[in-house]
Amino acid sequence: MIKIKKVNHINGEETIKAQLAIFLPLPPSLRKSTTLDNGFEQFQHVKLKTIGMATYFADPYCSQQRGGNENANLWIRYYFPKKTDFSKVTDEEIKDVEWELNNRPRKRLEYKTPQEVFNGYLVRL
Repeated sequence: MIKIKKVNHINGEETIKAQLAIFLPLPPSLRKSTTLDNGFEQFQHVKLKTIGMATYFADPYCSQQRGGNENANLWIRYYFPKKTDFSKVTDEEIKDVEWELNNRPRKRLEYKTPQEVFNGYLVRL
C-alpha cells in the first residue's frame, strides 16, 4: 500500500508530522516498523517509538535494503518527475495518484490490487 503525504519543507518537523499522519490511523499490529533513508529530515524518528514503531536505517548507498520504498518512489516519479514544484501540486492530485497506484492490479500480488491485499489484512485483525 502506497501512502503519499505532501510536506511544505523537507525538515524534521514536517517529516515527522507526515509520518505520524500516515501511520497513526493504522491498527497497531500493522505499524510495527519502518526503514528510513539517512536524510537529515529523519532526525525526529524517535517520535515514532511513541506509537510503537521501531525505526531502522538503510546502510548508505544500499537502496536495495528499502526495495519496496524505492519501487514506490519509481511509480510516484512517473506522475511527479524530479524537480516538480510541489507548491503547485494540489492535495487532490496527490490523493488521485495514491488511489491509482493502490488500485492497479499487480502481477506479484496475483493480479490483486495493493488495496485489496491491504483490506485482506484488515479483515483478519
